Amino acid sequence: MSLAGKVAIVTGSSRGIGKAMALGLAREGANVVVAARSESERDLAPGTIYATAAEIEKLGSKALPVRCNVREEESIQAMVQQTLDTFGRIDVLINNAGIGTYRPFLESTVKEWDLVLDINLRATYLGCRAVAPIMLEQGGGSIINISSHAAGNIFSSTLSSDAAEGIAMMGQAYGVAKAAVERLTWGLSVELGKHNIAVNVLRPLRPVITEGFQAQRPDADYSTWATPEDMVKASVFLAGQDAYGLSGANVTAEELVQRLGL
Repeated sequence: MSLAGKVAIVTGSSRGIGKAMALGLAREGANVVVAARSESERDLAPGTIYATAAEIEKLGSKALPVRCNVREEESIQAMVQQTLDTFGRIDVLINNAGIGTYRPFLESTVKEWDLVLDINLRATYLGCRAVAPIMLEQGGGSIINISSHAAGNIFSSTLSSDAAEGIAMMGQAYGVAKAAVERLTWGLSVELGKHNIAVNVLRPLRPVITEGFQAQRPDADYSTWATPEDMVKASVFLAGQDAYGLSGANVTAEELVQRLGL
């Protein structure tokens, strides 16, 4: 399915994987809503919604930068309404905004638990809830929920530059949230499939080099990490799906790219 003229929302797209996927969709002709909180540069988190939007415009697609705090339902609803006011439709939603932690359970707080669950799980639910009725009325669409190997693994695949330190343990809140995102996706693919809405999970096989991840794991051995390239290729493929294509799948980006020769 061609993405030319389609309208895609990508949350958390001011930097990192989200930005890479937004640019990938734009290269295929999609108009992209750049939804994130970052309106100004920060030392450890470069990139803004405006910078991403400018790069999209240079590719010849239209971009709409929208400040959106995915922890707030009202902010998500306002972002969706701005999208409709500007483009008149929503064809693709990528729930990418996320946050993780490596803090041990006994050192973590309820506030930290709520933050991680809100951004990774609740925001995904709210995003799906906001766009599904619009896609239903349009006759179809594609929702892509970004997950992680943490959904099915206790230990992180990030290695310390000091080999003696080994592999870190993934924070419980992050793993729980991503596992729940995958279950939510599975269920929604059945419920929304009758309305021709594809709902899929996309996850990387290895840690992906991003500004945020590097700030979180400054001690890591980045030589083992991947670039966002496969996530971009896989997200473009999934964005073109509807319920008559691929839906209800838990897709690993590298596997999809290799199997389909993307």
